[in-house]
Amino acid sequence: MGEREPRDADAADEWMDAQIRAHLERLHAGDERALADILALVRPIVARKVRYRMASLGTAHEDVVQEICLALVKAIPTFRWDGKPFMAFVSGIAAHKIADAFRARGRDRTEPLADPCQRPDPGVGPEQAALNAELGAHARSLVDTLPAAQREILHLRFVIGLGSVETAHAVGSTPGAVRVAQHRALNTLRKRLKGQA
Repeated sequence: MGEREPRDADAADEWMDAQIRAHLERLHAGDERALADILALVRPIVARKVRYRMASLGTAHEDVVQEICLALVKAIPTFRWDGKPFMAFVSGIAAHKIADAFRARGRDRTEPLADPCQRPDPGVGPEQAALNAELGAHARSLVDTLPAAQREILHLRFVIGLGSVETAHAVGSTPGAVRVAQHRALNTLRKRLKGQA
């Protein structure tokens, strides 16, 4: 347990998986403390992921982290290795809980809205809004031509703001593969934009 986590992403995945395997063996042997040890390993990573993904809401992230940890407590005892890093499993659970939090926020109507007539509109005018909408639709149509895996990577990297390591965990890949896929996707989009000019 005194080992430090390595800095290289692939080595970090291997290190994490080795730690988790050891704790799972203890858990299956009846050591109830092993589950708490697994949570202690993954909770800081989960907390970072939640902060990244939910920054736009400005809400209490700790509640979502707690929900993810509770789901992990239920899921970890039945976890089986499928060849992917353990953090891909954790990221899948986290993604569902984060999506639930966004949906719940969308249904929450308890936050009072300011009267729109009491302050000037700081937004753009109708002409600029129409141009922005047209550009956004064009960009979305270009991105929609990419393969689903590349679209997901671009979304996680540029819309959500995850780093290559967090994105790799989310899609069950490696940071190097994420960077290559991102590079190819952006090159494809550049070529298509030049072809339309």
